[in-house]
Amino acid sequence: MATEATQTGHVSPVSLEEAGLCVDSHGGAIGMPQLCGEWMGNQIFWLLLTLVVLYFVLSRVALPRIEAILAERQGTITNDLAAAEDLKVKAEEAEQAYQKALADARAEAQNIVAEAKAEIQADLDAATAKADAQIAAKTAEGEKKIAEIRETALDNVKVVAKDTAKEIVAAMGGKADARTVTAAVTARMKG
Repeated sequence: MATEATQTGHVSPVSLEEAGLCVDSHGGAIGMPQLCGEWMGNQIFWLLLTLVVLYFVLSRVALPRIEAILAERQGTITNDLAAAEDLKVKAEEAEQAYQKALADARAEAQNIVAEAKAEIQADLDAATAKADAQIAAKTAEGEKKIAEIRETALDNVKVVAKDTAKEIVAAMGGKADARTVTAAVTARMKG
């Protein structure tokens, strides 16, 4: 479809008929060549050929690879979800074991505290009983000493009273025998 140009640069009408309606007098396309009706069949052929080639390339090469990647990704996601579920179950079991261990430890601690309190109370009771026994022994010993001191003091008071009474009678110019002074002091001390 070559155009024949004249020496003046114009295309002859005969050449235009050979080129068709899609080419102007200078040999350039009129409007958009892809919309030219004369070339439409040729364009559709190459379009269909390109689409078929693209279909076979995509269906035989690209799509199987994409499908394999998607299947692998889905398998990974499924495996990860299963692993996460297993880990969740294990975490719940671990938490239950932790709670049980914590409750057991608290119960053991309470038992230890109760045993320690019982031991302390037993030691305290023993120490209290020992202290009570020592206090009772010292009290009895003290009361015995107080009784001895009273007896000694009473005897000393009698002796002092007798001596004082003899001295007073002698100072008043009288004479008293020891028996009379003892009888008078004893009578006075009895009340």
